[in-house]
Amino acid sequence: MAQTVPRILAIDAGGTMTDTFVVDEAGAFTIGKAQTTPNNEAEGLLRSFDDALHYWNIDRTSAAPHLGAVVYSGTSMLNRLLERRGDGPIGVIVTAGMEDYFRMERAVQTYAGYPFSDRLHVVTHVHNEPLVPRRYVKGVRERISFFGEEVVPLYDNEVRSAVHSLLQMGARAICINFLYSYRDPRHESEAMAIAQDVLREQGSDIPIYLSSRSNPVRGDLARLNTLVVEVYAARPSRQQLFNIRDRLKEEGSSAPVRVLASYGGTVSPDVEWLVTTLISGPIGGILGARRLADTYQFENVVCTDVGGTSFDVGLITERELLTRTEPTVARFLLTLPTLAMDSIGAGTGTLVRIDPAVKRVTLGPDSAGYRLGVCYEPGGVSVPSITDCDLVLGYINPDYFLGGEVKVDRDRALAAIDEQIARPLGSDPFSAAEGVVRLLETQMRDHLYGMVLGLGYSPENYRLLGYGGGGPLHVAGYTQGLEFQDILVPSWAAAFSAFGGACADYAYRYDRSIDLLITTDAGAREMVAQSLNLAWQDLHDRIADEFLRDGLNPDGMSFVPSVRMQYMGMLDDIEVRAVWPMDAGEGLTDLVKRFDTLFAKIFARSARSPEAGYFVTKAIGVGILPTEKPVLPAFAVGDAKADPSADKGRRQLFWRGEWHTARLWEMEKLRSGNEIIGPAVIEAPATTLLVPPGHTALLDQYRVFHLMNG
Repeated sequence: MAQTVPRILAIDAGGTMTDTFVVDEAGAFTIGKAQTTPNNEAEGLLRSFDDALHYWNIDRTSAAPHLGAVVYSGTSMLNRLLERRGDGPIGVIVTAGMEDYFRMERAVQTYAGYPFSDRLHVVTHVHNEPLVPRRYVKGVRERISFFGEEVVPLYDNEVRSAVHSLLQMGARAICINFLYSYRDPRHESEAMAIAQDVLREQGSDIPIYLSSRSNPVRGDLARLNTLVVEVYAARPSRQQLFNIRDRLKEEGSSAPVRVLASYGGTVSPDVEWLVTTLISGPIGGILGARRLADTYQFENVVCTDVGGTSFDVGLITERELLTRTEPTVARFLLTLPTLAMDSIGAGTGTLVRIDPAVKRVTLGPDSAGYRLGVCYEPGGVSVPSITDCDLVLGYINPDYFLGGEVKVDRDRALAAIDEQIARPLGSDPFSAAEGVVRLLETQMRDHLYGMVLGLGYSPENYRLLGYGGGGPLHVAGYTQGLEFQDILVPSWAAAFSAFGGACADYAYRYDRSIDLLITTDAGAREMVAQSLNLAWQDLHDRIADEFLRDGLNPDGMSFVPSVRMQYMGMLDDIEVRAVWPMDAGEGLTDLVKRFDTLFAKIFARSARSPEAGYFVTKAIGVGILPTEKPVLPAFAVGDAKADPSADKGRRQLFWRGEWHTARLWEMEKLRSGNEIIGPAVIEAPATTLLVPPGHTALLDQYRVFHLMNG
């Protein structure tokens, strides 16, 4: 038999596990899993790659030279921001009078990530510790008006003085962010030229970053935050990516390494603004869900990803993916185009404690991450985690964690839960562990239910997709009582985000604030069309330069123009595809019609307001070069009864206050058409699917399980 030839390696380096998804030249795939090695991600990646390849009986040395593409997604950059382990000190130059950006913040940053009850009470709001201390923020006099006109000239001597001061203080980079620079960047450009003169005089070569270059959009605090995060978290993370590229090259791979960006495309590690890849991990799952939805021809899908540190939810509505342009990440408001998703700190690594004052269970906000929990002695964790609870309840096989490569101790977990949770509550350890898991799943359920209701829909309008390392284990719990049309769990759920990364094209995206009112006046409409065309041309040229820098021919690029639009008076805008070049007649009329149609799809029960008028807030350009993608093979559907070779025996599990004897099945040995009746546990080295009492799991032709109640 001919040897398998791997073509695509997709990576999802999470806080706990690093998943790999490897695709061969025929479109077939295999997955691997290994513990994340945060200090050197290449090590965990290669172990995960080895784990995937062993299913094909080939080794890394023979596989790597055949790779045509490597796609990375991960959380190292985000973790730098969360853990405040970024680069610095950073010098910042702003418009005089705006020096207290980081201390004042905007209201939303003081309650970002809080439950609704805490958002209502200002006393619970907390200001972030600034990434840039106040002494490193210098103000200089200048002013461009909202209309792009110079009102106050730039005071050159103040810029020179600010740069001198920042150099003396040891700044390792300088960020320049003026109030209305997105309207006209002339003052930022002048300030950069002055700063470069000072650097030459001082013999320094620290980099200078301009907000008008990185992100010419309104929202000055969010724009500045994004610029600072580029320096603080993204720049030092490049070395991890370069290290991955170098290690794969040492193994014989000449494939380009691409990084998944928050808007759903992939970019080079050498990209000018790497901050667009800040939240690449969860984005892969949404792209994978869209690929699966296209395969099944589904209209509405809820995407749920349970990892070691978070629970991520995204929605596909009427086959449309929503895009946000001002997300809050790690409690910072950013101007970062990203596929719409919401996260809460509820993963399998979430640490569990008892509040001694009120004898109440508290979950997180910290997580064991790659250290798993008390059950994993080398991790050094002393506080029980959700993984410990799952292990005690019989959901996880202690001898088969990562296929047996990682040894976890059920007795250690049981002792910790008994001492730290059960006894303070006056409970037995099993009831306490189940209560903790139910509390976590209730938080998950409330979160996803609120997201669906927020669009004017109900669960009955959606199918739910559960993935991530912990998704198959908890999906029955967090969907209980929610009547989704179907609940789907891919057999490759553990590497589903990596699968989504493999589905992404090479793409660059840039946004620009433009603020145009569409009226019936012919002259005004001509101005709108002309402004859009000029903006798209500039964005097109910039994207073409990015591809040229990567050694790719931009002539094969598909350029996709779009806009952000809203009814006048709306608080939020939505993204609408457009046609370039745009004309003032039918072109603008068709754009308005597309906006009306899309608004009705996304906000099904909201009133449209065409009488208020239409306002274009941003021009957007995306350049795409297509890449090789995995193909989901369709297997023949056989008998409902599983082959005896898949039967692994029996195990006791605790569910709803009672012990049940569950049948154990090896996932890889199940075949399409098999129907598994609960209580059962379906095990794979990378994940575990729990089929509770009263539930059934049916494996379809694409090796996706359909979990049914009854």
